[in-house]
Amino acid sequence: MSGIQIDRLLDTVVKLSASDLHLTVGRRPTIRHNGQLKDLQTKILDSDDMVSLMKAITPERNQQELQEVGGTDFGFAYGEAARFRTSVFRQRGDLAMVLRRIPSKLLTFEQIGLPEICRELIRRPRGLFLVTGPTGSGKTTSLATMVDYVNMTLDRHIVTMEDPIEYYHYHKKSIVNQRAIHDDVPSFAEALRRVLRQDPDVILVGEMRDLETIESAVRAAETGHLVFGTLHTTGAAKTIDRLVDAFPQQQQNQIRVQLSTALICVLSQVLLTRVDTPGMVAGYEFLVVTPAIANLIRDNKSFRIDSMIQTGKKFGMQLLDDHLWSLYSRGMISAEEMIDKGKNPGDLRDKVHKLGRTVGRTEWDEDDAEPGNSGSSGEKKA
Repeated sequence: MSGIQIDRLLDTVVKLSASDLHLTVGRRPTIRHNGQLKDLQTKILDSDDMVSLMKAITPERNQQELQEVGGTDFGFAYGEAARFRTSVFRQRGDLAMVLRRIPSKLLTFEQIGLPEICRELIRRPRGLFLVTGPTGSGKTTSLATMVDYVNMTLDRHIVTMEDPIEYYHYHKKSIVNQRAIHDDVPSFAEALRRVLRQDPDVILVGEMRDLETIESAVRAAETGHLVFGTLHTTGAAKTIDRLVDAFPQQQQNQIRVQLSTALICVLSQVLLTRVDTPGMVAGYEFLVVTPAIANLIRDNKSFRIDSMIQTGKKFGMQLLDDHLWSLYSRGMISAEEMIDKGKNPGDLRDKVHKLGRTVGRTEWDEDDAEPGNSGSSGEKKA
């Protein structure tokens, strides 16, 4: 299989607006389209195909890393059409690759449905703005939209540290410098150590995965910078627990105090398959740190945060399950999708049943109506 084939595969991904391309031995190339996996009608890949596909796009340094540690990640531009974030790894002695398409066009707040209050919060001169959610929930896209908004409307020096760089930002009203981990700087921790000497106003930390990175990000937010960071947590309260738990016991009180003053908000998101039109829609949980929430963080009472979000609607707050319910009520997502992605699936399921509707049968769902009555037919009536 020659390099031309990878071009044909990438063309298909771009043309169909698929989100990912999966390549592995013993299966046809497969795309993820609107959340579903679909095989492409080409030959089943063998070991030799995988080697030549890998070599067609993988830089020398990454081929070296693949040899040494069995996996490598990198980003590359596919002409003007798109950029791809690529993961190459060994499995059962063969190669496998997953290419995630990063759209080249930055989206607006309206297009991705970001809470309106975000605009206000990202004009702040300092503080920590966290975007969280599972892999593939659109965190990168939300952050890119917010960075672009700052870039267009404010004069700031924006420094991003990403692994790899996904969306490219060009200088508009702001100056944007993007540092790729491994290529431009060895690690997030090292990039953060250096960044304060670079006169930044806005700092984006692609991933807060270790203690040193979390510590540096919080410090930068305290010392007068707006810091965007991401974590793979679901829900605002869990995010705060996760940050605190990263620290040794004797430092946990101190980090709670720091977070209570440095944290501006937590935007937690999931991506859902739509039923009304082809495509995806994001579900959001949004926590704005008010003085009352700051007290809960400081006093180690994060278990009370959800009920504060519930009553904090006037500050723009919302719980994930409430947002999912509103998407379901408007006929945008199915009951199954809402329950799969919700934080309290049992409660959501009960609410659906109260409307006299059923949810797709599962083995722990004996009390549902007739077999075959999956509920999806009657479900779109909001």
